[in-house]
Amino acid sequence: MENGIAIEVKNLTKSYKLYDKPMDRLKDSLGLSGKKKFKEHLALNNVSLSVKKGETVGIIGTNGSGKSTILKIITGVLTPTSGEVKVDGHISALLELGAGFNMEYNGIDNIYLNGMMIGFSEEEISRRLDSILEFADIGDYVYQPVKTYSSGMFVRLAFAVAINIDPEILIVDEALSVGDVFFQAKCYHKFEEFKKQGKTILFVSHDLSSISKYCDRAVLLNQGVLLGEGTPKEMIDIYKQVLVGQYPLPGSDVKNLLDDDEIRNAAADASDSADKKILPEDNNKKTGKKKKEQSEPLKNPDTLEYGDGAAKIEEFYVTDSKGLRSNSIIKGTDFTIHMKVKFVRDVSAPIFAFTFKNIMGIEITGTNSMVEKAFLDPVKAGEEKEITFTQNMSLQGGEYLVSFGVTGFEKNDFTVYHRLYDALNITVVSDKNTVGYYDMNSVCKVSDVR
Repeated sequence: MENGIAIEVKNLTKSYKLYDKPMDRLKDSLGLSGKKKFKEHLALNNVSLSVKKGETVGIIGTNGSGKSTILKIITGVLTPTSGEVKVDGHISALLELGAGFNMEYNGIDNIYLNGMMIGFSEEEISRRLDSILEFADIGDYVYQPVKTYSSGMFVRLAFAVAINIDPEILIVDEALSVGDVFFQAKCYHKFEEFKKQGKTILFVSHDLSSISKYCDRAVLLNQGVLLGEGTPKEMIDIYKQVLVGQYPLPGSDVKNLLDDDEIRNAAADASDSADKKILPEDNNKKTGKKKKEQSEPLKNPDTLEYGDGAAKIEEFYVTDSKGLRSNSIIKGTDFTIHMKVKFVRDVSAPIFAFTFKNIMGIEITGTNSMVEKAFLDPVKAGEEKEITFTQNMSLQGGEYLVSFGVTGFEKNDFTVYHRLYDALNITVVSDKNTVGYYDMNSVCKVSDVR
C-alpha cells in the first residue's frame, strides 16, 4: 500500500444469495438442489476507493446502497466475495448498536472486553478508564449489566470506548443520533479534536449537515455501485438529484427511493434531528431526583466557562410568549432571553451577547447589546444588570444550544469578562419546517393565468 494511505479498497464485491423459501437454502447448502433456486444480490459491486491518513471521509447513499456493508468489510466483521481491503493503522469502530458488547457483562467488563478485542492490553485500558467513564457519564449504571441499559446509555458507553482508546482510524456508522442533545454536541466536539490531531475518520451518515461540516471528501454509493467521490458539496448535490430522480442511474428504481420517508427527510439541509424532539435520558434515574417540570430550562452540566472575572453571569433563562420559563419554544411565537449579570469591578462599556448553535457546533444566529445599540454606559463594581433580548422564533424545529457572554473593550483590546458556551438547550417545536436553518416566512399564492 502506498505511503500516506490509511485505507485502500480494490474491486470490492459482496454478494448474497436470496432464497424464496428456507427449504431452498437448506437444499442448496447440502448440494441437493438440482437447479438454481436463489437470486444473487450484489450489496457491493466492484467498488474501489482509498482514504488518506488524516482525512475525514463521509459515505452517503440511499438505504441498501452498501454503506454499512463496506464499513463492516473494512473492519473485518464481514468477508468480501471478491476484492481486497488493506488497512494501515489501528482501527476503532462504532458500528451497529451492540456490536462487540456482551449483554450479560456490566459496563466496566465490556470496556475491558472491547479494548482487548481492539488490541490493547489490560494496563493500557486501565490508564484510559477514567476518561472513558467521564465521557460516557452514565454514573453507577456502569456497574450494572449492559442488558439493563437504555439505548441512550448503551451508545454513550460504546462511543466513549471507541474514541478514548486513541485509535489511528475511527470508523462510525450512524451512531451519533442516539443520546441527549448535550451528548451529541460532545461527540461532534470530539470529531473536531480528532481532525486537529490528524486522525483518519470514516463515517456513514444520513445527516448531510455533518457530512458537509466535518468531511474533507465524500463518497456516494447507490445500489452497491460507487457513483462518485469528491467534495462534500459536489456529492451532496448529486445525492439530492438521485433522490428526486434527476440523476441518470442505469437500472435504478427511483420510485422506491422516493417512497422512503427517512431518505426524503435526509435530503433536507437541516439535521435529521430537526424534525423530532430529543429529550435527555436517564438523568432522573442516575441522580435519584424527581423529574424536572417541563417549564424548567434544561442547562448543560458541561458548560464551557471562562473570563477574567470582571463580571459574572449569575442567572440565565428563556421565557415563552406567555412569560413562562421554558426550554421549548413554538416556532413563529415571540420569546425572550434573560441574563442577570453582577459586576466585580468597574467596566467602561460592557457588551451583553447570546448565540444560537446547532448540535454540530455551527453558529446559527446571535446578537449583542452593542449591535442593537441598547446599552453603551459604564457600570460600577457591585452593580447588577438584567438584560433581555426579545424576538420572534424563526428557526426550524429542532435542538439548539445557547451561549451567553459579557465582553467589552479595554484600551482598545477586546476582553472577555465572563462567557458561558453551550449553556442552555432550547427545543424549537414546529409543525412546518422549510429548507435550511430558518424560515423566511414566505407567502405563497397560486392563481389562474388570465
